[in-house]
Amino acid sequence: MHCTDKQSQLDLNLDRILEWSTEYVLQPSAKKKLLQLTPSNKFSEISDALQKVNEWRKLRISGDPIPALEFEELQQEIKLLGIQDSIISREGFWRILLASQTMNSFLSFIEKRKDRTPMLQQVMGKVYYTLDIIKQLNEVFDKDGSVKDNASDELLKIRNRIKQLRAQINRNFEKEMRKLVRDKLLGETYETFVNNRRVLLVQSAYKRKVTGNLHGTSKTGNLSYIEPLQNVALNNELDHLIDDENKEILRILKKLTRFIASFKPLITAYNQALISLDFIQAKARLALEMKASLPIINKLPRMNVIEAFHPILWKTNLHQGKVTVPQQIILNEKQKIVVISGPNAGGKSITLKTVGLLQMMLQCGFLIPVNEQSEMCYFQQILSDIGDNQSIDNELSTYSYRLKRMKYFLEASNARTLLLLDEFGSGSDPELGGVLAEVFLEELYERKSFAVITTHYSTIKSKAEQLKNVVNGCMLFDISTLLPLYKLAIGQPGSSFTFEVASQNGFDHEIIKRAKLKLDPRKIKMDALLHDIQKERNYLERLIKEHETAQRDALQSRLYFDEKSEKLNVKLASQNARVDLFNKEIQAGKKMLSFVERFALNTRKKSVNDELFSEIKTYLTFEKSRKTINARSAKKTNSSDQSLVSSKEVRKKNDFQQEKIKCGSLVQLISSNRNGTVESINGEKVTVIFGNARMKVSLENLKYLQETNSH
Repeated sequence: MHCTDKQSQLDLNLDRILEWSTEYVLQPSAKKKLLQLTPSNKFSEISDALQKVNEWRKLRISGDPIPALEFEELQQEIKLLGIQDSIISREGFWRILLASQTMNSFLSFIEKRKDRTPMLQQVMGKVYYTLDIIKQLNEVFDKDGSVKDNASDELLKIRNRIKQLRAQINRNFEKEMRKLVRDKLLGETYETFVNNRRVLLVQSAYKRKVTGNLHGTSKTGNLSYIEPLQNVALNNELDHLIDDENKEILRILKKLTRFIASFKPLITAYNQALISLDFIQAKARLALEMKASLPIINKLPRMNVIEAFHPILWKTNLHQGKVTVPQQIILNEKQKIVVISGPNAGGKSITLKTVGLLQMMLQCGFLIPVNEQSEMCYFQQILSDIGDNQSIDNELSTYSYRLKRMKYFLEASNARTLLLLDEFGSGSDPELGGVLAEVFLEELYERKSFAVITTHYSTIKSKAEQLKNVVNGCMLFDISTLLPLYKLAIGQPGSSFTFEVASQNGFDHEIIKRAKLKLDPRKIKMDALLHDIQKERNYLERLIKEHETAQRDALQSRLYFDEKSEKLNVKLASQNARVDLFNKEIQAGKKMLSFVERFALNTRKKSVNDELFSEIKTYLTFEKSRKTINARSAKKTNSSDQSLVSSKEVRKKNDFQQEKIKCGSLVQLISSNRNGTVESINGEKVTVIFGNARMKVSLENLKYLQETNSH
């Protein structure tokens, strides 16, 4: 069967996404192709389409100079190329020339990046690089698309004669006009053109004084259009030459058409490839605007949508200066159906529509606005029942319509079906409708279908708790302000906050009290319990967030301290070495001063300083020897230190195994022995999740432990 139906596409606003994408398209065929898109369940085709768009998006993000898509469609030209003795117009040849130049540019561009564009290369199909078409067309046409004078010898001869004739005609005309101006026989405007002939504007009262052919008069009759007699024969000859020129141009174009016809398969491939590229670039430009990406695609039906935005809501909020809260939702073997409850205007329907629309977009080959670490899959069917869809034509009530939809869903659903059901079970008596919806939920569960359901019915919430692979969820509210937070929380159903919202809107306390008395006390108690649970959840979430922040700050402080401590130790060691050297120099200086004081001056005995000189020599010899020994010792120590460093590097390589670290690895922070999981790697900087904290750490500070289990 088909992947979806028209009503589901309308329910989820896929038509608005298709219209949005056409804002970036260039030619009508690609626009038509976009507007006719429907979600596909041919999984390999979807994957190919997504990869093509993603390759284009990455090229744009990287700043690669993608050639401009300058072309016009060639359907008419391709048709003429298949007809014998047909002639393509000058405009048609210009379109072929533009297509050939554009495709050659793309082929060169893709060839240089073939390692990054394997899927875009497939778009080229039977297109190949050639200058033959361009060369031949450039020999016939100049840059503005006109046929060149030298396109043939005959055309050059004709055009040269035309130039000569026009020069002679203009000389004759100027001469006659100057004469009539002197005689004051012309009107305020001297000349004009009639039937492509240059004529004089003669005052009608004097028309018989001018010899030549009369070509009519003005509307008022005051002016007559006269062609000078000396130009009549020349203009007749010019008309013949212009006719000869047109015939020669037709002959040239016919000959050129025969030449181009030999390239018909290539020109057909040009047209197909250019339309495909137009189609892909429109999708890529839409992805760039909505900051979309390609999620991880699972072969099994399983999704973990992270930081997902409803693109239409995001665009609307952006124009209004509002913030759009991203959503996260998980569907897998253990959590096939999510039942979302909570008060109206809390975001239940938007969450449901976000999941459905993004899945439809993905299966139309669109990139989607989610975190690129999100996981998604392909479904065989995507079906929805949203809103009030009365059928006036068939005289169906809302509930009758919904029952028909439910029957259709039961017939179509299987283990690879995604259902989006808004206000599940509504439209009839609450008690009876709730029971029927409960049974329908059981039937869907038996078929192992996937679904996101919104409801107010307690029976549905209770049934969700009983079924193993069905979970309750609620849209969070700020209890103090009763304002929606637009965040989905999985684990328990949501309170409707009916009486709280009524009180907030000014309803008298006695009226609310009377309303509560009409309800089953157990229902009021349950709603109050859900209210308290959500209040506690909000409190716990705030505590967790504060704890995560404190933990992150503490870890950053620890890393900062370790770094500063290491730098301080290096600086201290350097200063100690300087102090030791300084002390040695002071001692040596004191020794030399004592020698100076003992040295005797102005004495006649030559041997009086011999003992001092002997002592100085002994001292210097000893110091020199000690310095040499120290130098050798230092050299030996450096060699030992180098060996130690080498051994440390070996140990580091063997023990820490940092070269094995990649996304998903379990690692340990060396300084604190804390374990975490690698989220992403950017050069030497690694983002690691430690419990509830996310930190950026240098690679050198991590130790590899093991790979975590993948999905």
